[in-house]
Amino acid sequence: MAKTAETITINGVGTVHRLGFGAMRITGPGIWGEPADPDAAHEVLRKAVEWGVDFIDTADSYGPEVSERLIAETLHPYPAGLHIATKAGQVRTGPNKWVPVGRAEYLRQQLELSLRRLKLETIDLFQLHRVDPKVDTAEQFGELAAFQREGKVRAIGLSAVTIEQIEEAGRYFTVASVQNRYNSADRASQEVMEYCTTHGIPFIPYAPLDSGRLFAGSEAVDAAAARLGVSPAQITLAWLLQRSPMMLPIPGTSRADHLADNLKARDLDLDAQTIAELDAVV
Repeated sequence: MAKTAETITINGVGTVHRLGFGAMRITGPGIWGEPADPDAAHEVLRKAVEWGVDFIDTADSYGPEVSERLIAETLHPYPAGLHIATKAGQVRTGPNKWVPVGRAEYLRQQLELSLRRLKLETIDLFQLHRVDPKVDTAEQFGELAAFQREGKVRAIGLSAVTIEQIEEAGRYFTVASVQNRYNSADRASQEVMEYCTTHGIPFIPYAPLDSGRLFAGSEAVDAAAARLGVSPAQITLAWLLQRSPMMLPIPGTSRADHLADNLKARDLDLDAQTIAELDAVV
């Protein structure tokens, strides 16, 4: 299903197709606990790989621990060419509750636990989930760099960061990816996205569909979808893909039918009128 031309290279990881899979939604409500339908969670992971997805993004805090475990249960031993990215740097105190923790010893503990849960000796892309404002950035970035020197991670990414933080991290390691919230209605990270585009850093927009809320009732999206005979989700994802050659969306879902619909965006080329209409959505 995937088009060969629609790829992106992550420094230190390799080349992947530009529509990945975010494995946050395969957990319970509030990204907490086990999924209501474990069989559906296993199915959506299997189908993602079967349908050409070669980049899966997760985190130790999804569940917590549940998403990583389900990925390993379903997909290990991993097929050649499949790249797994995970994150650490936030603890969970309950459903929908997230607290940054960036102490070096905590990041190292979570790296070791992720390696164990994912059944890996080396993690392709290890991302700092949040920069902890209570901990010196030198401690956080320095420890991540140590993981790479030790061969426990191939590449290091950042999440929810500013341009200044990207540049500071760059003094410790090559920033392989940046994962910030970005979609057609939330462009607070526009300057960060443009910076990544200019500097050749893959930009992973999280909440690309905002759990479906993004296009609910959007006249512009509905009109474009009707005109082109596709779903609102496909329009929204195709817009992101055409927004920047460094864009790597990771729409997440717990259902295989939604996954199949999302992946059709890889084959959708939007015309100038549609792009302009989506550009105007705020």
